[in-house]
Amino acid sequence: MITRLAKLLLLAGVGFFYSLVVFNNLNDFDSNYQFVRHVLTMDSTFPNNHGLWRALPSPAFHLAFFLTIIAWEAASTVLLWWGVLRLLIVFKRPASDFNAAKRIPVMALALSMMMWLVAFLSVGAEWFLMWQSQTWDGREEAFRMFAVVGLVLLIMLQPDTEGQP
Repeated sequence: MITRLAKLLLLAGVGFFYSLVVFNNLNDFDSNYQFVRHVLTMDSTFPNNHGLWRALPSPAFHLAFFLTIIAWEAASTVLLWWGVLRLLIVFKRPASDFNAAKRIPVMALALSMMMWLVAFLSVGAEWFLMWQSQTWDGREEAFRMFAVVGLVLLIMLQPDTEGQP
């Protein structure tokens, strides 16, 4: 049961993190919106770089992009807590039931990883050249969360067996 408890607690830890992320994005909307706005306008990238044609100056697009990120985070949050609940329900049942209940947590963790990989590391860092900004570079945080969530996903994917510690 220790292995199951570890998986459950790690999943709950990621769920807690996402709950705080959504709370912070809604509670301090403008600060977080400014991050997205600066990345999309590319206003702090290297001057005269050849990628500035990619910049999106439209505030409507900035808002839509930020709201999409919040919705993505909120969906991940709901799925993560739903996964915690599913694992709690089957915690003492046979290993086959516990393994089957991991479908939702696996989807939640994969959705989370996709957000960090696609929205932040691919679109933000590479397309909008976020890496060129001294102020608005979120690659380190995005990679940290991609790695943390990825480790939890790898642990979650390990099959549970009867008699496991």
